[in-house]
Amino acid sequence: MDTLSHALWGRGLFGFRGMPWLALFFGAMPDLASFGILIVINIFSGNIPQFGGPPPLESIPDWVFLCYDISHSYVTVCLAIGIVYRFQKDLAFAMLGWPFHILLDFPFHTKAYFPTKLFYPITDFYFDGTPWSNPYIWFPNVAGIIILFIWRYRSNNN
Repeated sequence: MDTLSHALWGRGLFGFRGMPWLALFFGAMPDLASFGILIVINIFSGNIPQFGGPPPLESIPDWVFLCYDISHSYVTVCLAIGIVYRFQKDLAFAMLGWPFHILLDFPFHTKAYFPTKLFYPITDFYFDGTPWSNPYIWFPNVAGIIILFIWRYRSNNN
């Protein structure tokens, strides 16, 4: 799923306990921890990324795949949120956008392009899903985000 959708889902679902910007960040964080770092490195090195579709797999450094697998693993997210929960429960709630990101990614990534390995590094298991760019996935995703934010707006103004 696209990073903006993940961020909005994180904000809409977990940003109502006083940390909306952190919920937005943690909704997008798994993608930022891999592709976001690559984009920043490319910009600072003068290689402005071309937009208009996913880059070919051969052009992506190996460390991006490792960062993707680590940041998209329930093993990692459970450890991180478990530690934070012990000390800061409100922050841990905002962090729930991270596992929700993984939940949305694993059925909407194909094995051909960044399959989500749910329990990496314990196992390399992944689901060969339907790409999120498919209109049957993309339009309901956008509709769900709109409905969620309308519901949040109405529930806060009653």
